[in-house]
Amino acid sequence: MTSIITIWDRSVTAELSWLSPAGPVGVPVVPLVLDGHPCVALPFAHLALADTLTDGRAALSVTDARALPTGSAAATATGPVRVTHDLDGEVFVEALLEQEARKHPPTRQRAGGLLARRENWWWVPRVLVTLLDAAEERPLPTRTGAADALLVRAGARGPAVDVVSASEWPDRRGARIGLRRLDGEPLEAPGGDGYVFSHHHSPDFGVWERWHRRGRLEGATLTVADAAGGPAEPVRPPGLWARLRAHRDVAGACRRGIAAAEARAAGLRR
Repeated sequence: MTSIITIWDRSVTAELSWLSPAGPVGVPVVPLVLDGHPCVALPFAHLALADTLTDGRAALSVTDARALPTGSAAATATGPVRVTHDLDGEVFVEALLEQEARKHPPTRQRAGGLLARRENWWWVPRVLVTLLDAAEERPLPTRTGAADALLVRAGARGPAVDVVSASEWPDRRGARIGLRRLDGEPLEAPGGDGYVFSHHHSPDFGVWERWHRRGRLEGATLTVADAAGGPAEPVRPPGLWARLRAHRDVAGACRRGIAAAEARAAGLRR
């Protein structure tokens, strides 16, 4: 099996999953490498979500066939992580910006040059999540269809990730979804919380959407308690007004996250 760091470094998109106090969580991310370790640099728009990574362990995975380098198989690694606030963006600019700009066109547009970074200053500060040790690595089936998704649940040593599919993905509360693992192995999960999610993006990353189903997992059946979105065909690039609206929304969310983190840091210094 190819090392997760090699797959992570060469892939375009990936996933970060963990067990929050409210249950399993998963988000799509741009895979980066910091000092030889797999890393994620979340914009501060995601501060509230990142704050739920409280137990110090996470699972990193690369599962989308379009994101994987040629000849590589999907994989996941679980282990201890370090979460830090790079509020001045120094680490991001010096060690991670060039990597992210190669993989993520919006970053290239917002921060690819000095003038762009000054105008879009809110895109530079990041919440850094770094995998300190890949305590457990294993291969996964590759997601190739719109109905394929990741299942995140509690494992023996932190979040456990599997690639699953279903004949239908109803979003109504109480709906029962029969899950099947893409590797053909039986899915025999003990009773507990389950979180199923996937993501899709337009070629220019002007649209990058996540859909999910959250609920009670018993064996191979998920009973839906919360849902958003659903499997979709290839996503088209947004029009001009939609692009401007999305830019304005993410800028506002990042500014609010930065302000909250700065206020928190100031309070700790008192």
